[in-house]
Parts: sequence; structure tokens; C-alpha cells
Amino acid sequence: MEILTHALVALLLARTGQTLLPRYGTAMLVVSGVAADLDFATYLGGPAAFLRFHRGGLHSVPCSVVLVGAIALAFCAAARRHTAANPDSNFRPLSFVQAIAVCAFGVVAHLLLDLANGIGVQLLWPFRQRWTAWNLLSTLDPWLLALLVLGLLLPEVFRLVSEEIGERAKRPRGQLAAIITLLLLLIYVATRAGLHSRAVDELNSRDYRGAPPLAAGAFPSALSPFAWRGLVSTDNAIEVIEMSLTPGADFDPDRAARHYKPEDSAALQAAENTPAAKTFLRYARFPLATFERGDDGYRFTLRDLRFASSDNSADNLVVGVELSADLRSVREKFRYANSADR
Repeated sequence: MEILTHALVALLLARTGQTLLPRYGTAMLVVSGVAADLDFATYLGGPAAFLRFHRGGLHSVPCSVVLVGAIALAFCAAARRHTAANPDSNFRPLSFVQAIAVCAFGVVAHLLLDLANGIGVQLLWPFRQRWTAWNLLSTLDPWLLALLVLGLLLPEVFRLVSEEIGERAKRPRGQLAAIITLLLLLIYVATRAGLHSRAVDELNSRDYRGAPPLAAGAFPSALSPFAWRGLVSTDNAIEVIEMSLTPGADFDPDRAARHYKPEDSAALQAAENTPAAKTFLRYARFPLATFERGDDGYRFTLRDLRFASSDNSADNLVVGVELSADLRSVREKFRYANSADR
């Protein structure tokens, strides 16, 4: 998910449990809820660094433990400095155990949101570079954002109206609305999980131009919870079809766009065994290779068909591999799919 959604979810959690939070509780939740996205800075290091570290470095379980401890220590130190500078203040001391608990809650919420995304995370990085994704939410989900914004802003509007007519608040500010919004958020994600399962079952239940599916995946659309990008791998092709799960919608597998897989060859195996290709194949869900043969060797391009050709996100990566005529690696290069191949 993008950073705004993470920040709003952290604020929602703070509103929900505000009567239980210790000193600096809201700030700790927000900081720990967005801190993992600092690894997006690896984008500046180029696509190879981005693929290696983004959603791996600070999104893994080992690094999350370190992140929780570091944020908790920073807030405890800030609380001690504030208390020392204001000895007459009535602030309660912030214990390290409290800080750890709050920061862990924020970090776990961040990981769960990114797991629900169609990109995924590398939970065991750096020990194991395997991607895990539930494929339930798009990276930018406008419906989820709208729900969060309304759940956080409407109580403020009602509070201003109540203050204007002289009513007193009977409960902590925005807590009830935050609880209701959190429940609606969980219902929304559960609904998307049900739709995802239905989409995968639909894809697996059909043949594609006479070929049975070997693997199928459904990836969320930002436009509608009922719109999914379906992909099916058969023995010689990858079928791509835009699906609608609205009531009464027809699913016609013959509408799928077919992308033929290259025939197995020594050149293809050599390209897939290069370090860059191995890294990409761990990331890609539906990889497709295309190649050109020249007088001096081969040029392969690997891309992931779960991303549409019009997808300009940084997560849409491509790897190019050049082999000599005797199948030795001459050049390996990652690039963002929306950038020119230079």
C-alpha cells in the first residue's frame, strides 16, 4: 500500500484505542506504521537495488523486530529528555515495554496491509528471498482511502457542530466512529478475499482454447472491487483476461489475450540461470520471456504479466539478458518497465 493509507490506518488505530495508549501513543503508532516504507528510497539506487531491498529490507520479520526496538527506544529517550527538562510536569513516564507494544502494533498493521496487496513482501529477507502476497488490495485503493478519510474526518465535523450548539462529548473524541470504521475496513478486506477466491476458482474451472490451466492468479483493480486481472498459465501460453464479478457478468475464456511461451532451449535455460534472471523469477508471478537472435548471440527480455503494459508503477520491472553465441552472459540489466531501454 502507499504511505498515505498506512498513515491513516495508524491514526484510525490510535483513535480506536486512545484510552489505552501511553504517552506519545498516537505518534508512536503513526511513525511505526509508516517507517517500513523508508526502503522505498532504494528507488533512487536504480531498479536492481529497488527489487532487492524494497518490501524486503524493512518489511521483513527480522528487520521489523529491529525497527520496533529502534522506534521504541527513540520515543523513550525523547520522553526522558522532556521529563528532565520539565520536572514539574504531570506527564507519566513512558516505559519501554509500553513503547514496544505500541510500535509492534503499528509495524504489524503495516505488514498486514502490504501482505494484502498484490505486490507482496519478503518476510524472511535477507535469509530467504521469497515473496508473499495475498492479492486482495491494489497499491492505491480509492475505496479504502475514502473509508478511512470519512471515518477520521466526519467525527471532527460532528464535534464542531456539537460544540457550536453547546453539547458535551460523552466519549473520547472520534472513538466510536474509529471502531465502526475499523470494523467496516475488516469487512471490506474480507469481502475482497471472498471475491479473490471466487475469481481464482472461475479461472481454474475453464479450458483456454482447449488447454487446461496449470496455474491461475487474480490481481485486484483499483477501480472496482469487482474488477480483477486474471492470468492463467497453460502448457504453452499465458492467458490474460479482465474479469468482472458483478452479479450477472459473463466470463468468456475466449476473450483472453494469449501470450505464447518461448520453446524450451539451451539458450532460454542459460538466460534463466543468470543471477539477474533468478532474482527476477523469484519476484515475478507470471513471467514471460521474449528473445531475439542475432549474429553475435541472443537477447532475452523477462517481464511479469501480472502488470499491464500500461502500468507505470515502480513495481513493474523488466530484466534484460544478453548472451554470446556460446551462451555466456554478456550483459544483465534491470530496468523499470516505463523507462526506455538504454
